[in-house]
Amino acid sequence: MIQEIHDEAATRRYSNGIVTDVSIIIPALNEEATIQAVVDRCLGLPLSVQVIVVNDGSEDNTLNILESYGDRITLITNPKPLGKGHAIVQALPLALGTATIVQDADLEYSPEQIPSLIQPILDGKAHVVFGTRFANGFSKDMALPNKIVNVMLAWSVRILFAEKISDEATCYKAFRTSLLKTFDLQCTRFEFCPEVTAKALRANQKIHEVPVDYVPRSKEAGKKIRWYDAPEAFWTLLRYRFWRPNITQPESGPQDSATHD
Repeated sequence: MIQEIHDEAATRRYSNGIVTDVSIIIPALNEEATIQAVVDRCLGLPLSVQVIVVNDGSEDNTLNILESYGDRITLITNPKPLGKGHAIVQALPLALGTATIVQDADLEYSPEQIPSLIQPILDGKAHVVFGTRFANGFSKDMALPNKIVNVMLAWSVRILFAEKISDEATCYKAFRTSLLKTFDLQCTRFEFCPEVTAKALRANQKIHEVPVDYVPRSKEAGKKIRWYDAPEAFWTLLRYRFWRPNITQPESGPQDSATHD
C-alpha cells in the first residue's frame, strides 16, 4: 500500500454545503521541530481552512504530532519519501477550497500571509497569485548561486512565455482550485514550481504577484533546493512551453485574453 489517507472527517466537514476558502497543502519530511507550529498557525487563520498534510516518509516524531490533530486536518502518510511534487499531486484531489496553496513545513514562509495571497482569488480578481520574495530585492541571507538561479528563472519565463514575474521559484503559489486540478501535474520533486508556472501561462492566466516576507533556512537546517537543481527547473519550463491546457476553465473570475504560442 503506497499511502494511508485519513480524510473521512474532512469529507464530512466539507461536503455538507460549507464553502471552504482555502485548502492548504503541507508536504512534510522529518519536520518535528516546526510542524506543530505550522499546522496550528494555518488552523488559526481568519479563513475557512482545510489543512492537508502529507507526511512523506518521516522517520522522526512528525507523524505522531500530526496524528494528534485527529479530524482537524486531512492526513496522508507515505511509508517512504516520494518527493514534494508527488506529495502535492497526492493531496490535490482532496482539496475542496475555493483556492489552494502550498505551505512549506519549515516556516521559511509565515502562514499569516496566506489571507492576502488568496484574497484576489476569493474576490474573483485572479486565478493565480504568486508571493514574491523579491519585491524589495534579494534577502541578504540568500546564497549567491541561489540569487543567480532565481534571476535566470525569471528571465526564462519572460523569454519563453512573454510574461514578466519576479519570483518563479517562490513556494507561495496560490491557485483557484478548479484551475489547478486541470493541470494534470506530473511533478515528483521540486519541479512543481516551474510546471505550474508554465501551465498557468499556457492556460492564458495572468500571474499576479503579492509581496511576502521570507526567512531562508540554512542548508544545514533543511532540505533546500540547491543551485544544481536549476537545470531541471529550466528543462521543465521548456518542456511545458507548448503544453496545451484542458479546455475546461475555472467556474468564475477573470481570464487573460492573451495567448502564449
